[in-house]
Amino acid sequence: MNFKLTPEQMDIKNAAREFSEKEFTPELIEECDREERYPMEVVKKARELGFSTIKIPEKYGGMGLTLFEEVLVTEEFYRVSPGMGNACLSSTFGTELLILFGSEEQKEKYLRWVTEKNGISAMASTEPDAGSDVASVKTKIERDGDEWIINGTKMFITNGSVCDFVLVLGRTYEGEKRHHGLTFAIVESNSKGFKAKKIKNKLGLRASDTAEIVLKDVRVPEENILGEPGKGFYYLMEFFNHTRPRVAAQAVGMAQGAFELALSYVKERKQFGKPIAAFQHTQFKIAEMATRIQAARLLTYQAAWQCSIGERKPELSSMAKYFAGETAVYVADWAVQLHGGYGYIGEYPVERFYRDAKITELYEGTKEIQKQIIARMLIGNVLKKYA
Repeated sequence: MNFKLTPEQMDIKNAAREFSEKEFTPELIEECDREERYPMEVVKKARELGFSTIKIPEKYGGMGLTLFEEVLVTEEFYRVSPGMGNACLSSTFGTELLILFGSEEQKEKYLRWVTEKNGISAMASTEPDAGSDVASVKTKIERDGDEWIINGTKMFITNGSVCDFVLVLGRTYEGEKRHHGLTFAIVESNSKGFKAKKIKNKLGLRASDTAEIVLKDVRVPEENILGEPGKGFYYLMEFFNHTRPRVAAQAVGMAQGAFELALSYVKERKQFGKPIAAFQHTQFKIAEMATRIQAARLLTYQAAWQCSIGERKPELSSMAKYFAGETAVYVADWAVQLHGGYGYIGEYPVERFYRDAKITELYEGTKEIQKQIIARMLIGNVLKKYA
């Protein structure tokens, strides 16, 4: 499969690199990481240039491009700074659900809120006791006349305390199976009963906002129910098919950034009278890191390309996320190791890549969940009798 980029795709990739290298200054990166500050000023600049609205159709003010172009931008942003990249590119997180399943009225209102008013979106499925096991969601979305009442708590929500609206997953009825009866509702953050508390002291991605959301008797109108009530689980699984390749691209970008820091360092750092790059063990490790990154990149590109042309392959999205996530952690770990003691202190940015990388093995489905999806897709019906 040939992933030779078109001139337009190369322009997008180069523009993303130029923007991230210019706007994600070392001083700003360090400040936002240390203070856990959301860099709204840079988020708005990225939005104005269309980097975070790439997949939103032109009809609603977006760029109207595909997941493949979004992956190219993601890789470049996270190569410079995972935290800043996440703040910028995840500012439209959740809009994929609107694009896939929203009504025309919902798209007109909420997608334009994002593209024309710098609105920030979020998606809330995870709960204190419901992470990988989505079917155990306890948040209730119950009808009351021509409105719906929402009660529940959501945890680890990206953009939770800075969003203008969030797509909340809750249970509308008990179905025949555990994953039946789940529904998405669009909730505006200024709604009565909506409270968000920023989660602090994260290991990494500290420039990105993460929060706990509590919904107490929050009311939304009928028109804020996404798609068909009870189909929320299936909507979420399709959502992940579109977002997991993007997480894989995050991981590839992180790995590339950490690798470049390590490569530069081993060429300059001298021990026993010569650069440590002259030692065979260092050379072998650099070769292994580079090979894993390229393998992860090509797998990520393939998953994004398949999704972009409308060919649904959940196992491919999971393969990309699982392998790229492990690659990011592996490369960041060895980048620190090659820096020796200097890699352990905050003065060197490789320490931050090490902290940031781990999340790619956790969010949007842990690597264990990805392996389970891959196995089920490959083995098929044989497993059903033993489920």
